[in-house]
Amino acid sequence: MQGSLMLDIGGTYLTAEDRHLLRQPQVCGVILFARNIEHPQQVRELCRAIRKVRSDLLIGVDQEGGRVQRLRQGFVALPAMGMLQTAPNPTHVAQECGWLMAWEVLAMGIDFSFAPVLDLDYGRSTVIGLRSFGANAETVELLAGAFLKGMHAAGMPSVGKHFPGHGWVTADSHIAIPVDERSLAYIQRADLLPFQNLQRYLAGIMPAHVIYPQIDNRPAGFSKIWLQDILRQQLNYQGVLFSDDLSMAGAHVAGDAAQRMLAALNAGCDVGLLCNDRAAAEHALATLQTEQVKPCTNLSAMYGRYIAQHDFQQHPRWQAARQALKTLTSND
Repeated sequence: MQGSLMLDIGGTYLTAEDRHLLRQPQVCGVILFARNIEHPQQVRELCRAIRKVRSDLLIGVDQEGGRVQRLRQGFVALPAMGMLQTAPNPTHVAQECGWLMAWEVLAMGIDFSFAPVLDLDYGRSTVIGLRSFGANAETVELLAGAFLKGMHAAGMPSVGKHFPGHGWVTADSHIAIPVDERSLAYIQRADLLPFQNLQRYLAGIMPAHVIYPQIDNRPAGFSKIWLQDILRQQLNYQGVLFSDDLSMAGAHVAGDAAQRMLAALNAGCDVGLLCNDRAAAEHALATLQTEQVKPCTNLSAMYGRYIAQHDFQQHPRWQAARQALKTLTSND
């Protein structure tokens, strides 16, 4: 049995308060941000310290490429995924990029990156944009599928996001509540396809803080229709469901931090993320300690294959993957 709360820490090392929080059985993991990361040796030491508190804690990070890349100093600057289409052999470069990302992250003692982004780039969303592999489902499936093969070859589980698709809305769910007015039929024949067709490669899926009013008046991450009726039953997805950050503005429709956490879990999420707001995380934790919330039982698939070598960039495939990326820009 594991807890249902994944939270963050404030700096590059654990404080006594951090250790106390991480010891609580309702906490299942830690997500790292740029403020937690200086260089490879420091990240390894931080991850070791986290596992010393509790060996079963998951450690995750957002290491997509382009502008969403937490590990920078001492790591390869990954391209934005939308740039891969410009490569002479895009599927090969996508696979090597997935391997390289996963290899470097695993070498730090981090279990997984919240990747890949499976949203379609309609040219409307500034928050998605070149984070997407492409403008149509076929391109996203092809290139994200190759990226996933690379991740898996390195030993990393994957998390596809943002179900059922964040690319149509113009609002940024970090600071607003996006509304997608399209029909279920439209979404099913476009945005939903990468999630549906790649699901066997996805250890986890993260739903969007987007409201699709023709389907439900709640954001997808709080919607039993999306998570249970469609994702679990119709698509028969069996993996782990992670909420997107419950501190984001798009989640505030569900109430305070505790209400957001319970709404996500009751809708079908296995893990709720609460980041960049320690008071909110503590409030949600206190509620989980008093409420009868069933612990998550299927997180074992999210543990990465740790690479116990400090010279991780000397591996022959690292050299080959680095060479494959040289023709691409690292910025979006």
